[in-house]
Amino acid sequence: MEIDRELLKGSISLLLLNLLSRGEMYGYEILQAAAVRSANAFEFKEGTLYPALHQLEKKGLVRSQWRTGDNGRERKYYSLTTKGRKAAQEYERQWRHLTGAVNAVLGSK
Repeated sequence: MEIDRELLKGSISLLLLNLLSRGEMYGYEILQAAAVRSANAFEFKEGTLYPALHQLEKKGLVRSQWRTGDNGRERKYYSLTTKGRKAAQEYERQWRHLTGAVNAVLGSK
């Protein structure tokens, strides 16, 4: 099922922070992890991923570092800052509250 971009827009920060809370990753790895964990419901494009990561970096929630991978290629790895770890927990708390409220409204007919 294709998810409306407007619905997805508000959740990308939550998803990225949650994925990075499991450990540092480079861009393609993040794309793959999101697709696998969501049974392909989230197939982010690079044009969505990198601007979102840059915004999180600007806010001080994510840091990045260029490193050479096992195959000799340079890759930019992303990880959470201390502030980012706290934000990941807070975003998840807010998400659970929001989805509970939405589900309550949707379920009351």
